[in-house]
Amino acid sequence: MNNTVETVIADYRDARQGADLLALLNEYALDPCGGGEPLPEICHDALLERLAAFPGAFSVLAYQGGKAVGLVNCFMGFSTFMCQPLVNIHDVTVSPSARGAGICTLMFEKVVAEARARGCGKITLEVLEKNLPAQAAYRKVGFKPYALDEEFGQAEFWQRYL
Repeated sequence: MNNTVETVIADYRDARQGADLLALLNEYALDPCGGGEPLPEICHDALLERLAAFPGAFSVLAYQGGKAVGLVNCFMGFSTFMCQPLVNIHDVTVSPSARGAGICTLMFEKVVAEARARGCGKITLEVLEKNLPAQAAYRKVGFKPYALDEEFGQAEFWQRYL
């Protein structure tokens, strides 16, 4: 088997890459760290079109031996304190069969290159507090918990559904 890994910025309008993105995202959604449920039908029907139309959205796909094994979904944002754009990594997944092969590191290298090309000052992401394997992978590529002043502790990611 060919173990060569290639990372690409996904073309949301490319049929193969679109199908690979949806399959990997669904695989992630089914994992307990992704919620443990399949993607809603609306995602299968409209996600690719909506990502293609969303300003600042980009995704990295990883292929090992021609098979899609990794995905990172990213969205542009802005850091007021840096007065520069930023990239927020929203989803990261590597297929269980490909974990431990450096796929995450290679995808993050592609994200870093894209962020630099877009003039970004930083990259942000969220991670579940008990997802220790993901935390280890993120630390390996230079991420660390966010705090402005240790007296006030680390930042937490909160949400409110509408």
